[in-house]
Amino acid sequence: MTAVRQTWQVSLRHLRVFVRQPAYLGITLTQPIIWLLLFGALFKAVTEIPGFHDSSYIDFLTPGIVVMLAVSSAGWTGMAFIEDINGGVMDRVLVSPVWRGALNLGSVVYAMVAIVVQTIVIVLLAWALGADYTGGVGGVLILILVAALLGAAFASLSNGVGVLARQRESLIGAVSLVLLPLTFLSSALMQQSLMPDWIQTVSKLNPVNWAVEAGRSAAMQHIDWGVVGTRIGLLVALVVLCATFATRAFGTYQRSL
Repeated sequence: MTAVRQTWQVSLRHLRVFVRQPAYLGITLTQPIIWLLLFGALFKAVTEIPGFHDSSYIDFLTPGIVVMLAVSSAGWTGMAFIEDINGGVMDRVLVSPVWRGALNLGSVVYAMVAIVVQTIVIVLLAWALGADYTGGVGGVLILILVAALLGAAFASLSNGVGVLARQRESLIGAVSLVLLPLTFLSSALMQQSLMPDWIQTVSKLNPVNWAVEAGRSAAMQHIDWGVVGTRIGLLVALVVLCATFATRAFGTYQRSL
């Protein structure tokens, strides 16, 4: 119970900042909304390409935008710990008996809450633009789940990188380095069967593609539980791996003092 209580206290700290700065929600939503509106109109004609199975590009695109939003939003989670390091807060926290995992998990919970709220906004906007959620409410909930899981993994990764690098510029560079390559090496914007063979091969190892496939199958198509189940399992394993990395990063930081 102590670990749960400590995780909740860390989450509460971040959530209070979120409530006091609601503009953050709008700022992080600006780019995904532009992507949804711009890409939805610009690439509308790709549905006419032979072999493209979806009749509506907005249906195809929406899960991709949701997943891109999860990665870009969660990627900045580590900034809070860099601010704590620069302000001397981290050093005081680490000399207390707090469980190191709670520091990471608390911020991850906050990141997941933010992603859920942002995803709901994107889902509603896409619906207004004509998206057809074939999977119904259950399918949309699975889409939100996979976005939250992917966000949890990248939030932990961001925390670990932030604590180890200790520099805003390093974290900004790391997020910029992975966001677009992972997006374009997935089926977020284009059907996988129409990609070059080497991209299809790489996408099989891409967690962004796992989330896109699970979310699209659940929300926009007739649910393939084999695809959804395996992809969610892979995402859960990734969350555990990244959380372990982030938790150990706090110990590495403390030993370097």
